[in-house]
Amino acid sequence: MRNKLRVYLLLSAVLCFLTTGMAFANDGDHDNDDNNPAACNGLPSHAQLETALKAAQSQANGGFGLNMWATVVNRDGVVCAVAFTGGNRGDQWPGSRAISAQKANTANAFSLPGLALSTANLYSAVQPGGSLFGLQFSNPVNTDVAYRGDPARYGKTDDPMVGGKVGGVNVFGGGLALYNKSKQLIGAVGVSGDSSCADHNIAWRTRHTLTLDYVPAGVSGDPTRPDNIVYDIIKAPNEMEGVSTGGWGHPTCSSAATGIAAALPVIP
Repeated sequence: MRNKLRVYLLLSAVLCFLTTGMAFANDGDHDNDDNNPAACNGLPSHAQLETALKAAQSQANGGFGLNMWATVVNRDGVVCAVAFTGGNRGDQWPGSRAISAQKANTANAFSLPGLALSTANLYSAVQPGGSLFGLQFSNPVNTDVAYRGDPARYGKTDDPMVGGKVGGVNVFGGGLALYNKSKQLIGAVGVSGDSSCADHNIAWRTRHTLTLDYVPAGVSGDPTRPDNIVYDIIKAPNEMEGVSTGGWGHPTCSSAATGIAAALPVIP
């Protein structure tokens, strides 16, 4: 009789543990999701993002001409759309899907209504001795959101990241805050798949096509392109990195990318 009682109690404890675990798992999924369509009001749809991204990628951007991923997040960091330029999800670097979301999250998370910071602007600031050293480790990617769901849906209207908060901090070119015609900060776009300098140029042109580039101010030193990539790193002998004279510099990738950045569309 005692043995039966022990078995009964053991089974009850196991059942309670499993039930509690499932409840926590369900709560976790709920916390990561924002299923309110209104959360993405004013931001581009999947079709609009894909069209703008393809138009930007098709131009000379100073990189390798590779296919791209792009992600849009809202002001709360919720993913609203994910798109790619190739014929299928394998035509662009698979790793760049999560990076594009990471860039979008970064540009949104570290821009303000009155001051935009592109991910390109953060490169020098996060290096040892920089004003934002360590920032890149502050908000890890939520891998449960980044890699959940059926890969066949990646980059489609129902990409599994949509509705989730992906998090992450990225500190090289390709992420830009989105400001509407009222100069209201409404989220950000992240682009990845080529050199970091080309990514920035493609992101800039994508944002311009979406008419969400009413940027109020930035740190680039160019009032007509306030959050543009800055190429002011001076290399010293025996130093790979060099030092940014303004503190917001990004490494050069190619002379073509540098020249293109200087001629990108100005803000409205």
